[in-house]
Amino acid sequence: MDQRTEYLLDWYDRNARKMPWRGEKDPYRIWVSEAMLQQTRVETVMGYYDRFLQSFPTLQSLALAEEKDVLKQWEGLGYYSRARNLQAGARQVIQDFGGTLPVDPAELRKIHGIGPYTAGAIASIAFGVPVAAVDGNVIRVISRLYAIEENPEKTEIRDRVQKLAEKLVPTERPGDHNQAMMDLGATVCVPGTPDCEVCPLLGLCQAEKRGIAAELPRLSKAKPPREIRYDLLILRSGSQVLMRKRTEKMLQGLWCFPMMEDWKNETEITGEIWTKWGFSCAKMICHGEAKHVFTHQTWRMMIYETEIAGDCETPKGYRFVSVGDFEALAMPTAMKKARALVLDRFSTMKT
Repeated sequence: MDQRTEYLLDWYDRNARKMPWRGEKDPYRIWVSEAMLQQTRVETVMGYYDRFLQSFPTLQSLALAEEKDVLKQWEGLGYYSRARNLQAGARQVIQDFGGTLPVDPAELRKIHGIGPYTAGAIASIAFGVPVAAVDGNVIRVISRLYAIEENPEKTEIRDRVQKLAEKLVPTERPGDHNQAMMDLGATVCVPGTPDCEVCPLLGLCQAEKRGIAAELPRLSKAKPPREIRYDLLILRSGSQVLMRKRTEKMLQGLWCFPMMEDWKNETEITGEIWTKWGFSCAKMICHGEAKHVFTHQTWRMMIYETEIAGDCETPKGYRFVSVGDFEALAMPTAMKKARALVLDRFSTMKT
């Protein structure tokens, strides 16, 4: 066993993070945890993991579920394509693999939503296959450990990082090794300034010896998210509110309030509501701004509420939702403030 691997596993035995999926050997449950952990903090995922598995305890139950129910259990976790990919992958496993996740990482990668990292994690943790699971944390650790100064976003450098990571994976405890690498990157070998003094690989890290650990990995600067301004409309008709199920790739399948791009004054909004849907509106109430930051976009939403006058025909692609149905809809976190306002309004109507 490589000395670096030996030191790392010894450190992991003493410092492994406590998580509900640690020690799990069921490949389906490992898959769920890895899907949730993509681009999401561990602390956030902990609040969803057990609840999701209570609703979908087996791969078969997830495959047979309605998408709306899956999205509802994922509500607030973000990156909803992960939930859709997870369910599509579960259905593919039923169809192509007899309902059982394969052991071979190459076969795992054929499943919808499973890439090289997730395949490596499932294969090593569930089945003990000595294969690396290389995510952003591991890329950072390897870049520093071997003082790789080239950008790992380049294909040839990424391949080099992968090969170096593979060489460190032991034949015994490969799953623990991969989880140790992730923990090291998340808690010690962190972005920015790493805590080298407590690192189990101190003295073996080339970047630390050269004094350049904080500079690595050398990644391209991310573009700032594009800001989009919306008027978000709470359009009430008696005890119902108008909602739209998104068909766009972003937040597909989730329910949102009607939105108009660009901020307008109340007169312009009232006129556009009439032009677009034929609704006459009572006086507008402005509830101020809500902001939500996505990876590539920032939504700044000015929230307006109004009562629609007269009989209202439902526009194509929209739905008038009553209070009972409203609470059951899967909505993105971006709708949190507006959702709370509607629930408060419905509560007032009941009393």
